[in-house]
Amino acid sequence: MRKLQSVAIALCMAVPVMLHAQEKVDLATIQKIRQEGLEHSGVMDIAFNLTDVSGPRLTASPGFDRAANYAKNTLTKWGLTNAQIDPWGEFGKGWELKKSYVALTAPYYKPIIAYPKAWCEGTNGPKSAEVLVISAKDSTELPQYKGKLAGKIIIFDRTEAYKQSFKADANRYTDEELAKLASAPAPGAQVRDTAEMRRRREMFARMSGPIRLIAAVKEMAKAEGAVAILSVGAKNHDGTLFTQGGGSFKPTDPANFLDIMLGIEDYMSIVRLAKAGVPVKLDVDVQTAFQTKDTKGYNVIAEIKGTDPKLKDEVVMLGGHLDSWHTATGATDNAAGCAVMMEAVRILQKLGIKPRRTIRIALWSGEEEGLFGSRGYVKKTFADPATMQLLPAHANLSAYFNIDNGTGKIRGIYTQGNEACKPIFTEWLKPFADLGATTVTLNNTGGTDHQSFDAVGLPGFQFIQDPIEYDARTHHSNMDTYDHLIDSDMQQIATIVAAFVYNAAQRDEKLPRKELPQPRPAGGMGF
Repeated sequence: MRKLQSVAIALCMAVPVMLHAQEKVDLATIQKIRQEGLEHSGVMDIAFNLTDVSGPRLTASPGFDRAANYAKNTLTKWGLTNAQIDPWGEFGKGWELKKSYVALTAPYYKPIIAYPKAWCEGTNGPKSAEVLVISAKDSTELPQYKGKLAGKIIIFDRTEAYKQSFKADANRYTDEELAKLASAPAPGAQVRDTAEMRRRREMFARMSGPIRLIAAVKEMAKAEGAVAILSVGAKNHDGTLFTQGGGSFKPTDPANFLDIMLGIEDYMSIVRLAKAGVPVKLDVDVQTAFQTKDTKGYNVIAEIKGTDPKLKDEVVMLGGHLDSWHTATGATDNAAGCAVMMEAVRILQKLGIKPRRTIRIALWSGEEEGLFGSRGYVKKTFADPATMQLLPAHANLSAYFNIDNGTGKIRGIYTQGNEACKPIFTEWLKPFADLGATTVTLNNTGGTDHQSFDAVGLPGFQFIQDPIEYDARTHHSNMDTYDHLIDSDMQQIATIVAAFVYNAAQRDEKLPRKELPQPRPAGGMGF
């Protein structure tokens, strides 16, 4: 009995070993990838060219075009094939900020940190204008301002005070946080109505009044010939301004009324002065340029061709979005992701890797406006989520790997509820435990281009990254510059991604898939 019990225990202990042993990992090649990625990295030079050299990369802007051409030419120089700037569909009009100057001139002179929102018109030359405070709570109170907006700069009354924060801007995941991710159960089936969804609806309902009021004021201000409207966000302080779009980029829509973002310190100073009866004047000179000749959106695509006669038509993809907002050079969002993906394929090329499957890199546009570049590519290449009619290439994709959470190093990977991939990725991460990457979670994560693949039943994955100061300081802000990138973290990311892509390209089988999702009518992506 004791002998049989011992045998049974031994067999039980052997099961996980046998299961893990089924996943082959070429440790010799992984070591070469580590050496090249960590000791001979070129990732920061790539990031320099995508940020400082190319400038802001709003979709369809000259900066995006500079970065896209740099990426295409560099990938070609490294020996990748089929490098192209590939149209994915209709985007809209391009926009570029050519000049921006805002200063307080009365009751005294003070330069102001300020950024116009994207797709807004300019001032048509320098303007000096008085500030008018709008204290209306809803659109029914606006008639009292009718006929008073011509030549004015509009600012809304606010009572919120600046609140100091005692949290550090930058942080890394703790062991406890990673353990919680690792132990998370598989996400349940999507429920049509949840408490979270109701909370979002309620929040939107609360915001809909102010949104309608702002829209009504802009319409009245434009009709009467006002100069601009001033805006502020709760996170806009300490010189950091989070600034995005100011309205529609559809080619047929008129230019949006000039909307200028300020920090809370300057905004509230202006409000206090004006409400106290002190005349406030600003000098404003904003020049913007629109491009409507080509309204298509474009991605950068290139490949390392597969060599296995049976597997070469199958594809492993990696990517990140190349576009950014306009107030900085989009370093952490998302030149970091594009630079590490380019570095990953550089590593594989430098080592002379001959992958069994084709490896395809994609640098997307239009992500900031709604994952448009990856959604367009997936729709024309693999499947339309509205109908779930699969194209032939759908069967040949093994996986898509994405980076779009800043400069922080990889701590693991989200499987999007793909339970069959968890033991595979666990094995793939083992050679990088010393670099802090150990966690595999069944959790979903959102807001990145991997969702475009997941939405049509393809294995799409985003890595877990240390947050650093992404949400607190750089995401969509004027502080999103090269100086906020961490060289060692970027090297680590590129090395691990290169290994994951190599492993996926060399496997005997494609990565396991979840069940196909149901069609989402009207083009809905389910996120």
